Amino acid sequence: MELFKNIRLKIGNAILTKKMARTKRNVYYSSFSMVKSIGIVWDASNPNEFSCLARFCQKMYERNIEVKILGYFNGKKLPDQYTSNIFLTCISKKEINFFYLPVSSEANSFINNRFDILVDINFRKLFPLKYILSLSNAAFKVGLFEHKTIDSPFDLMMEIKKPVEVENYLIQVIEYLEMINSGTVKTVNNN
Repeated sequence: MELFKNIRLKIGNAILTKKMARTKRNVYYSSFSMVKSIGIVWDASNPNEFSCLARFCQKMYERNIEVKILGYFNGKKLPDQYTSNIFLTCISKKEINFFYLPVSSEANSFINNRFDILVDINFRKLFPLKYILSLSNAAFKVGLFEHKTIDSPFDLMMEIKKPVEVENYLIQVIEYLEMINSGTVKTVNNN
């Protein structure tokens, strides 16, 4: 069974690589004061992290920054706190095809949204979230540093002591983004 899953994931990765080769994205970041929207991809398997994300969203709303979170929940029933939120949409196994590619309209909409910043909170590297992150049209992508990463989708990588706590991670992401003043545009072609 595990071998079959690995073959399906390999094919899914091949499809992703092919799509990335055809994708161009303008990387842009000037300063945090110019940010109007933040997207977050989140491994929603740990409901305890939700309160940290809700506090983060509240802080950003106070700064007039819209936050949208796309979570992937692998369980059978969504936890109650995940439903009826304006900032959170969760996709589940039902919205993943045979090769683990997200096929929901929510995932497509998230990919096409031109967020000023996209933050990766997919620490277990779940493929459906990796797919969304990699193809996202976001202007600037932030994620954890990995030594093995050859073709990282990130424009800024954070090296944080493990285990990574979501609240601390988000605080550090914002602190680093507030230190950067760039204003440069770079076109990324994923060939």
